[in-house]
Amino acid sequence: MNNQTTRYYTIGNHTFSVGGENLCGILADKYRFEKFLADNTDKVKAEFRFIETAEVPPASGQLIYRLKDEDTLFLFTRTSAGYRLHQQQDCGKTLDLWLDEGNRKMKLAGDLDHRMVYYALWFGYGMQTLGRQTVMVHSSCIVCHEGAILFLGESGTGKSTHTRLWREHIAGAHLLNDDSPVLRIEEGEVWVYGSPWSGKTPCYRTERYRLKACVRLSQAPRNEMKRLSVLQGYAALHPSFPPPFAYERSLYNPLSRMLGDILSQVPCYHLACLPDEEAARLSHDTLLNL
Repeated sequence: MNNQTTRYYTIGNHTFSVGGENLCGILADKYRFEKFLADNTDKVKAEFRFIETAEVPPASGQLIYRLKDEDTLFLFTRTSAGYRLHQQQDCGKTLDLWLDEGNRKMKLAGDLDHRMVYYALWFGYGMQTLGRQTVMVHSSCIVCHEGAILFLGESGTGKSTHTRLWREHIAGAHLLNDDSPVLRIEEGEVWVYGSPWSGKTPCYRTERYRLKACVRLSQAPRNEMKRLSVLQGYAALHPSFPPPFAYERSLYNPLSRMLGDILSQVPCYHLACLPDEEAARLSHDTLLNL
């Protein structure tokens, strides 16, 4: 196991540090984070920090969001000092992430299970960067003609299948991320970055591209694509933003403002489709001249 006690990462052009021998060792053992190691760590400044600790987490107060996903229970709560994310697996393992409001230091205590650590870092990164016009979007992101396209939809609707069809049938298309690309507004333009959170697809790219379009998918007996109004675009994009943040005003306000900024620049579409080559070519040809 890597015995470093501090490591620096840059994701979405945000640099943060991770402290603690065990925590650093977990990230060093998995190549997905290694690609995002920051250069010149002797000079780099971390915007925020994750720290492994043996401290007891603060007592939970108001429940903000609850989710049971497969074998893990997630509880997002407000404490007297800030926020706490509690993860509990059916086998009994637990991991807590907590921070004080306005504090750039986040603490992790409990069982450093790989899967729970990845989610805690995803969650903490999202909280820390949301106020800096950055958000992770549940989507599969394809890159073609020097621009990025987000394909949105609930799990099982065919996002990964559709981007695979692009890679198979559209010359020059490649995958940037298959689960949580980082979307950021910089100097008034909307950019998409790769991230180490790519679901079950091992696609961990450090590239960035301008966002050309967002396309919400649904399964259908034939292929049809139409452009959405701004209001329809809001409804199409909103469900793909991190759900827990929608239930806390201090987090939802910057998220909502960012959504409005995105929709003022980026067109949204709905693609009702079959899982076939024709669907990929239809979406490509529709978006070609954006």
